[in-house]
Amino acid sequence: MLEKIFHLSKNKTTVKTEMLAGLTTFLTMAYILVVNPSILSQSGMDVSAVFTATALASFIGTVIMALIANYPFGMAPGMGLNALFTFTICLGMKFSWQTALAASLIEGFIFMALNIFKIRQVIIDSVPPTLKYAISIGIGFFITFIGLQDAKMIVANQATLVGIGNLKDPTVLLAGLGVIIISILYYKNVKGSFIIGMFSVYVLGMIFGVAKVPTGIISMPPSVAPIFMQFDFKSAMVIGIIPAILSMLFIDVFDSIGTLIGLASKAGYLDEKGNVKNADKVLTADAIGSVVGACLGTSTPVAFVESAAGIAEGGRTGLAGLTIAGLFFLSLFFSPILTAIPGFATAPVLIVLGAVMMEPISKVNFSDFTEGMPVFLTLILTLLTYSITDGLAFGFVSYVLIKLFTGKSKDIPVPMYFIALAFVGLFALM
Repeated sequence: MLEKIFHLSKNKTTVKTEMLAGLTTFLTMAYILVVNPSILSQSGMDVSAVFTATALASFIGTVIMALIANYPFGMAPGMGLNALFTFTICLGMKFSWQTALAASLIEGFIFMALNIFKIRQVIIDSVPPTLKYAISIGIGFFITFIGLQDAKMIVANQATLVGIGNLKDPTVLLAGLGVIIISILYYKNVKGSFIIGMFSVYVLGMIFGVAKVPTGIISMPPSVAPIFMQFDFKSAMVIGIIPAILSMLFIDVFDSIGTLIGLASKAGYLDEKGNVKNADKVLTADAIGSVVGACLGTSTPVAFVESAAGIAEGGRTGLAGLTIAGLFFLSLFFSPILTAIPGFATAPVLIVLGAVMMEPISKVNFSDFTEGMPVFLTLILTLLTYSITDGLAFGFVSYVLIKLFTGKSKDIPVPMYFIALAFVGLFALM
């Protein structure tokens, strides 16, 4: 039956190899079970309910990816999208988390429509590589900034806005140790480096009395009812929410395409023209996952780049994906441990992830100021405005204007003019 469904022989793999690959990928991305609730709960959502929603969205999304596309990709709520949800839409724009969920669902349906009408590829092709890199790098800066705050390595300062935290605080020291542990393990390609580092800090926190001991090990999953289908469409039907929906869409589109190409290349799923085989099925599964995530009560699930770890172990089919999904389902019953992990233990994950997301910066040609300046504005304004939306807006608009008035208008794809004008118009109406 497995051979018939997943074509193991055709993909030159075995059941044992696929299951090992699935376990490897799960270990590298399991941190999301703790980090996602930690971030979304800051919007006012129930942390235990978000844990259940995260596990269920990851389980369902990965099953869909495995059965529709037969690819060994794990799916889970995406880093960057959860930060946009909490820190930009809820805390920055002052919308409720119910409104943000409605916006996320709307974005999911738009995402599906773009797939159906083949518009998604047009949008992708119209955005210059420089700005695609800027999105990933900007999110990296942003989540590192959040991690440093969660670790209390940096704190509010009346004179300089941000200052160094209390380095004598045990939790700050433990967070710093976590950054070192994860960095070393990640460099040595140790599978599960993020979750090993996170649990190491948590255990040390319990030993030193600065972290709570979990009330148990195994229990029934917390109810998802407090956040399930809790949409506030009335508040979402205002002009002010449109920039946030567009930002969700942009990040979702570019992240999914970039991840897909990178993972497909690593797995040998590119055809002779360099196109991804079965790309439409992968993108369809991705789009369905977006809608499912919003209904469950979490930010948009995406294919995780950590799936590369399982691919490196030989994973080539959806059987690896089903293994990942099964482990996410089992994790539902370990909520007493996973929901008790404090912020100073999850903060190192965010800090190191931010560094990992810096990799595309080497591809930006800063010697060409018309390329480098829009990227710089995207990065610095994402940080200083505490908003991924604002960073993207300044990056896209500045790219068009700088290119246009330096005689390089040929570098600007026609759709970019409309994207830039849309950002200008939307911000003018806010």
